[in-house]
Amino acid sequence: MIEIKDLHKSYQTGSNSLHVLKGIDFNVQEGELVSIMGSSGSGKSTLLNILGMLDEADSGSYFLDGIPIKNLNEKIAAQYRNKFLGFIFQSFNLITYKNAVDNVAMPLYYQGVKRKERLEKAMHYLSKVGLADWATHLPNELSGGQKQRVAIARALASEPKVLLADEPTGALDTKTSYEVMDLIQGINDEGKTILIVTHEPDIADMTKRIVNLKDGVIIDDTIVVNQIKALANV
Repeated sequence: MIEIKDLHKSYQTGSNSLHVLKGIDFNVQEGELVSIMGSSGSGKSTLLNILGMLDEADSGSYFLDGIPIKNLNEKIAAQYRNKFLGFIFQSFNLITYKNAVDNVAMPLYYQGVKRKERLEKAMHYLSKVGLADWATHLPNELSGGQKQRVAIARALASEPKVLLADEPTGALDTKTSYEVMDLIQGINDEGKTILIVTHEPDIADMTKRIVNLKDGVIIDDTIVVNQIKALANV
């Protein structure tokens, strides 16, 4: 699903060049649930931005579902993002003046789906995250956990190949974080490929694979032990 080979990325800071990613090799198979960890400055956010086609590497290759992601103009990049990717953010990024169902329907609007169909789909995904009864509520009438569930429903609405989650539990308390991760695990169990950037070890332990970055290189790539045990008991 995702194939990255020898990825390099640098940023110019004044007269200096900051080498952020230093030859990343990284593959994700369809249906994996992977967490990407690393301290501030490790390169994890830069890697996520490249995966999300919000930034482009200086060199190396990136294939998404067999398609080379390179030298895309913004129009094509936006089309690919809408087709392949769903995004979940720490700050939810909901439109404050639109209710829950209209927020979920937004990606479908940009895909040109007719209003009746997109509202039906949006209600389906709101139901999937347990918020059908909150469809007409505005974001300021929802708790943090409910806002993140709306954001997850929105990410799912366009039926993307991959979900990219940037610190999806970072603004939530522990109990709500675990509830959101339980929802994410359930979505993954249905076959969706999900990548999560997190700095929280307990959240990473709820994924199936943990990739650790340090100073722009992958220093560890581990299958989570408790997931192996869980699979062994099936």
